[in-house]
Amino acid sequence: MTNEEVKSIIESLLFVVGDEGIDLKRLVEAISVEEALVVESINELQTEYADRERGFQIVYLGGSYQLTTNSKNAPYIEKMVEDPKNHSISQAALETLAIIAYKQPITRVEVEEIRGVKTDKPLQTLMSKLLIKEVGRAEKTGRAILYGTTREFLFHFGLSTIEDLPPLPDGQDKGEDDEADLFFEKFQEIPE
Repeated sequence: MTNEEVKSIIESLLFVVGDEGIDLKRLVEAISVEEALVVESINELQTEYADRERGFQIVYLGGSYQLTTNSKNAPYIEKMVEDPKNHSISQAALETLAIIAYKQPITRVEVEEIRGVKTDKPLQTLMSKLLIKEVGRAEKTGRAILYGTTREFLFHFGLSTIEDLPPLPDGQDKGEDDEADLFFEKFQEIPE
C-alpha cells in the first residue's frame, strides 16, 4: 500500500469517526499497516494542511486523532452556526469545574465543602455542557454520585489527558480555592 493510499484512508476514517476521534492503535488495526507508516502519514497530512492553509486539521486530543476545523476560521463558523449556547459560564461553575478536574472522582458534598456553598446549579450547568459526568457511586453510606470530567472537557481545553492540567502552585492543597484561578488565567470563557 502506498503512502498516498494510507493518507487517503486516514482522512476517510477521521471523517467517519467525527468528534469521537480514533486512537493510533485502532488506525493501525483498521488499515493493517505498520504503526510507523500511519504516524508518518498523519504527520505529512498535518504538514500539508498547514502549508496549504486548509480549512481543517488533524489534532491529537484526549488520546485520539481527530479531524477538526482550522481555528483561524472560528469567527466565520460562529457566524454560520449562531448557536444560542455560546455564553460563558458563571464563576461558580468554573470553580466547581476546577475542583472536579483536580479532585475527581468527587461527590457533590465534597465539592460543596471545598467551595463553602451549594453547587447544584453549577453541576447542572456543567453536565448540560457535557464538561462533567457521573462516573460512579461512592462506597460510603448513601452511595453519593461521583463526578469526573469528560472527553469533551479534554477537547475543549486542548488536553490529551487529565494529567496535562496545569500544576497547582507549590504549597497549595488541591482542595483550596486557587484551583479556579488556574482556569481563569488560561480559559476566560467556556461556550455552552
